[in-house]
Amino acid sequence: VQLQASGGGLVQAGASLRLSCAASGRTISMRAMGWFRQAPGKEREFVAALRWSGASTDYDDSVKGRFTISRDNARNTVYLQMNSLIPEDTAVYFCAASSRVFGDMRVQSTYGNWGQGTLVTVSS
Repeated sequence: VQLQASGGGLVQAGASLRLSCAASGRTISMRAMGWFRQAPGKEREFVAALRWSGASTDYDDSVKGRFTISRDNARNTVYLQMNSLIPEDTAVYFCAASSRVFGDMRVQSTYGNWGQGTLVTVSS
C-alpha cells in the first residue's frame, strides 16, 4: 500500500485545514488508517485513527472535539478535518495504514505503511 498525504499549510490560530491521505496499491488489505504527527524536537505521536470495517474512530485527547477523521471508500482516501487549530498543532502530519485485524490503533508499530508527511504550521 502506498500513501500520499496532502493538505498541509500555514494558517493562523483558529483556522481550519483538511488533510487527505490517498491510498493505492493493495488497498484491499487495509484494516485501519491513522494520523500521527511529529512536532519539532518531539517524538511522533498519535492523533486519530479509523477502522476500515465499521468505521470506529479514536482520537488523542489533545484533538478530541476539534479534529475529525473520516474516509471515502470509493477513493480509498482518509481525511483529517482540523478545526480550531492552535500553535501546539504545528507538526508534520503522517498518515499510516494497517493490515492488522487486531491491534492498538494508537501504537505506531500497528501500522506497516506510512505516507511521506505533510507540514502544518499554525501561527499565533
